[in-house]
This record gives sequence, C-alpha cells and structure tokens, in this order.
Amino acid sequence: MEGNNIVGLKQGAQNISMEPGGQIELSGAPLETLHQTRAEVNSHLCQVKAVGEELGIGFLGLGFQPKWALSDMPIMPKAKFEIARNYMPKVGSSGLDMMFRTCSVQVNLDYGSEQDMIMKLRAAIALQPIATAIFANYPLKEGKLSGFLSLRSYTYTDTDSDRTGMLPFVFDSSFGFERYVDYVLDVPMYFVYRNKRHINRTGMSFQDFMAGKLPQVPGERPTLNDWEIHLGSIYPEVRLKRYLEMRGADGGPFSTLCALPAFWAGLLYDDESLRCITDMIVDWTSEERDMLRRKVPVTGLKTQFRGGYVRDLAENLVKLAKDGLQRRGHMEAGFLNEVDEVVSTGVTQAEKLAKLYKTKWEYNVDPVYREFIY
Repeated sequence: MEGNNIVGLKQGAQNISMEPGGQIELSGAPLETLHQTRAEVNSHLCQVKAVGEELGIGFLGLGFQPKWALSDMPIMPKAKFEIARNYMPKVGSSGLDMMFRTCSVQVNLDYGSEQDMIMKLRAAIALQPIATAIFANYPLKEGKLSGFLSLRSYTYTDTDSDRTGMLPFVFDSSFGFERYVDYVLDVPMYFVYRNKRHINRTGMSFQDFMAGKLPQVPGERPTLNDWEIHLGSIYPEVRLKRYLEMRGADGGPFSTLCALPAFWAGLLYDDESLRCITDMIVDWTSEERDMLRRKVPVTGLKTQFRGGYVRDLAENLVKLAKDGLQRRGHMEAGFLNEVDEVVSTGVTQAEKLAKLYKTKWEYNVDPVYREFIY
C-alpha cells in the first residue's frame, strides 16, 4: 500500500508491481528450470487476463507504447515516480519516455563467487546489444514508423548518463564487488524513505548520506534497505545485485518471454559456453561495445561489426546457448526455437511488425491491439 492505494502484490516469492505508466511487472520466484519459469509466467498471465477482462483491459507484449503521446500517459500513484518524473528532464531527453512508454522483459541469474560474477557480468554486458537485436520488438512511435527497431533500447542512450550505460570499468583488471560499490555510491540519489514518506533527495550523494550529511535527515545514516533502494535506482544494461539482471530486451509475445531466459541460461549457466564467450569478447574495445549499444537499436541484426554483422554473432550465440541448455540436462533447448527462426532468417519481430504496418494494416497502428494481445 501507498496511502490508500494498492501499488503492489505479493504471493509467496513472487511480486507484482506497477511501473510508472501502468506497465505490469511480475518479479518471479527463484526457479531451477525454464519449464518452471514458463508455468509461472503462464499462471501470471492467466491471472491478470482474468482481472483485466472484468475491467475491459487487455495486455500487450511490445517494447514501446503503440500509439499514445507522452502527454497521454497516466502516472501511477507512487511518490517515487513523481520525484523521478521531475528529475529526469534535467539529466536527459528520453528519461520520461523510458519511464512511461517502454516495456522490457528481464532475466535475473545468480552467481557463485566474486570471480564467477566477474566472468558473467563481463559476458552479459558485452553481449547485451546482441540480445537487444534478437529481441527487438517495436519500430513505431505514436502510431508511425520511428526509424528504430528497438525504440525502447534507444531511450536509454539519453536517459541519465550517471545511471545507465555499458559500465566500461567492469572490464578493468581490478574490477570486483568493491569497484561496483564505488560506482553505485557515486550515482546521485532519488529519495530517502522515512516514516512511510519519500523524501526528495535528487542529485544528492549517497556518500553524504553515509556521512550523515543529508539536510532533510541530518545526522541519519543509511540502512541496508536504503542501499537496496538506491541499487534499484540505477539502470545499466546489466545491473548487479545479489544476482545479475539482464536489461537489454524488449517486451514481447509469450513465446519470447521464456526464450530470453533460455538464451542467457544457456550462455552463462554452462561453463563451456561461458568460456567460449569469454574468449570471444576478450579483445572487444570499450568503443566497440558502446558502438553496438548505440547502433543496434537502429539497424538490429544488420549492424556491422568487425567485417561481419551482428546477425553472425547472434547465430553463434544461439548455438552456444542451445549447447549449454543441452548440457544442463533439463530438456530446455526448445525454448530457443523462436529466436532460432529470428537469427536464421535475419528478420526480427520489429521488422515483421513494420511490414504488417505498411501492408496489411495500411499505415494504421490500431490492429496491433488485436493481433498482439496476450
């Protein structure tokens, strides 16, 4: 609850939260297999569809709001969203679009040690643009072609440079937990939560908070809960907590909701696949990684890289992911059939949707609400 408003739900280890523009986010329970993940997601969709049907509400799996302008978007009744809405325009031109008009599907994977975390985080950050290309899923903005295959991904390139990006320091030889903590400490705060109130502290340093120097809570020092809240206020392409959060993919149809965790589990949960990736990316430069992040939202799998294309990388990675899933022994490789088709044809969901818009839909976006509903 926040005031008299229900703003989230809990059921066992699952959580449902309301995002700024009304996006529904399921944070699933820790699970062992992709079959369990599929069952959880399917159960969740059945529940929200049942409630939505009574209210005349449907649900779409797309990367960006199909039709509405930013001024048309509602704001959910959470004080922290109001704080962020006032702050975002000060630090970038796309922050409000990111908050209110984008939708992603994310994957959380754990790690077993600091060294394991380092290997997985480096691999995940370097390859996040490849996942963006494979799962690109919305080319329109306000009902017209936008020039992007993943407009959602593009918004993050001009949201807030303090809390987004490809984290080049992760690839330094000295990187570890302590260096990541230093990074998070330097990210400006949004708010402090005290006495059931969100106290605006935008732009203030968490370092000052640790020293007891925040003006509105003088002498008070942060708790572990304050640290966790602050950790959740940064949006790099991969976020490090007690697990790794992959943040590069657009929301999509049901078939891709489980394809994304299959992709990452096959690559990062298998030692042989992870070693292959580590060797693959070892000499990629910071400039190359950043180039991929900025160009992939526009050109997707057709983005050029080292004499080839991102599609070449994607085909190799999907094969590695399939092999990794086979070695896990849970019969999970079938979850990658959807992305196998994307990389083998080189045609993303975003490009299919753009073709529908220009042909069958005759430049009218309204059919998306019928043809892409869950």
